[in-house]
Amino acid sequence: MKTKDKVIQGSIELFNLHGERNVTTNHIAAHIGISPGNLYYHYRNKDDIIRSIYKLYEKNLDQMFQPKDANSVGIDEMMYYLDRVFYSMWQFRFFYANLPDILARDSELHERYLVAQKSLYQRIVGTLSEVRTQGYITLDDDMIDDLAHTLKLVVAFWVSYQHTQSMTEITQATISKGVLKVINIVKSYLTPAGLDYVNGIEQNYIEMTKTNASA
Repeated sequence: MKTKDKVIQGSIELFNLHGERNVTTNHIAAHIGISPGNLYYHYRNKDDIIRSIYKLYEKNLDQMFQPKDANSVGIDEMMYYLDRVFYSMWQFRFFYANLPDILARDSELHERYLVAQKSLYQRIVGTLSEVRTQGYITLDDDMIDDLAHTLKLVVAFWVSYQHTQSMTEITQATISKGVLKVINIVKSYLTPAGLDYVNGIEQNYIEMTKTNASA
């Protein structure tokens, strides 16, 4: 692996473990076994590293919203996207845990984040519209718009909210609970057919949460 990539991977590991605010470039250099000068050859400062991590996150997010398969539409895609979005939250949990602070000090990153969030919202609206076409939800366009915004808010700030409530490490159980929260919100709008489909998936996440909590 190239040094430039080692810096990114090492930074993600340390940021996730200790929190981005508690990690310096010296910590990162020591973690991957290089000198601070070698690190600065590749990245000007920690904010430069975070921008590069965000590029990786953007690429990850785009890949997550590729269709599961040629025949997967509507509610299948919605649950597939949900699972992958929260998996990405686990991979980049430091970013979600300290989102306002990171964006406040980097206007360029803030603008890119807003673009990504707009794209995420549009994908959610499109998927919910397909679910409505399948007969799994009964919502007009305005209600789909409101639900899409609500789901986007939960996804964006779930980790940060959990962190402020307990100030403890974010675990995979925390992420699973976030998926369950989104499912519970969506269930309020599902038809009986939609409930039948989602209840089995919800049970899987309940069991996953219990398993992760006891691990």
